[in-house]
Amino acid sequence: MAATRVDDGPAVARGRWLKIVRWLAIAVWAAVLIYRTVTDGFAFNRELVLLYVATGLLAASIGQGRRMLYVIRDWLPFAVVLLAYDLSRGAADLIGRPTLWQWPAEVDRWLFFGTIPTVWLQERLKAPLPPWWEVVMSTVYMSFFVLPYVVAGALWLRDRDEWKAFVKLFVGLSCAGLVIYALVPAAPPWAAARCTAADVSGGPAGPSCMFGSPRGVPDGGLLGAMQTSQDGANPWIERIVGRGWGKLNLHTASALLDSGQASVNLVAAIPSLHAAMTAAIAAFLWKRVHRGWRPLLAAYVLIMAFTLVYTAEHYVIDILLGWALAAAGVVVANHFEARRDRPRVGEDAVSSA
Repeated sequence: MAATRVDDGPAVARGRWLKIVRWLAIAVWAAVLIYRTVTDGFAFNRELVLLYVATGLLAASIGQGRRMLYVIRDWLPFAVVLLAYDLSRGAADLIGRPTLWQWPAEVDRWLFFGTIPTVWLQERLKAPLPPWWEVVMSTVYMSFFVLPYVVAGALWLRDRDEWKAFVKLFVGLSCAGLVIYALVPAAPPWAAARCTAADVSGGPAGPSCMFGSPRGVPDGGLLGAMQTSQDGANPWIERIVGRGWGKLNLHTASALLDSGQASVNLVAAIPSLHAAMTAAIAAFLWKRVHRGWRPLLAAYVLIMAFTLVYTAEHYVIDILLGWALAAAGVVVANHFEARRDRPRVGEDAVSSA
């Protein structure tokens, strides 16, 4: 018995030392993350967020056997797929499909009896300066760039089979969105407010009016003129999703958002991938979290939808099509998951017999 204790001594000491190293590494990782956030603003770049998550998982895996190797094995292909997705966005320009400018606005008018919800909301809610609830909306909008990777990281630590299922859903929705954007390019409301029917005749993807100001555009552009506005607020439709960050003096984050929005595909409005991914995450987590969290998941989906419409990022039809894409993705994912689990049930029955 004494010999066993002597033999176990070095192993126990090594385990304690590795635990200390692990917590020191996590502390260093957290300190670097906080410092970078304070000095450079929040990370909304996909590659940078992935780097943060992967290095955090590496730090948390110290002393956990081969778990550090699993981080590289599991997350490197994931990163490569997402990088390929980003690089392939330019393929949409090569196809040269005409951009939908008026159809989404006409559908929203039909759905809401002659009223475009974006116009109606900005007429009644947009103030000269962003109120506190626009901070919430900016945060919810930005969560799209961070939350999927945080969820993926948490699932990887908890259950790698669950992680694989989530990654397949996430990558599948992203790739489906890319294909649809290439085949059916569509302009968002903020762009339609800057252009007239003559400006977009023929369905151009990047007319000069798109990069100008909505101020002074005849009759409010394709959306129509605002009939009323709050005192002091600009009487035209604006892209205002980043205003909330300015209220918190997070101008770096707002600038990063502006630069990021300028570099992405500006006619990728149908379907709304923000709405699709939000709904898909909520559906994926619905049965995997405590019931007390479910109202928050539902609220998250609805607040995201409201944010996208109010800030002129998307029409309501974009949201509905995004939810439809999410529903299709979840159904397909559940189907393959059921097929994966079916042989296991059979094997269990045979072994128990």
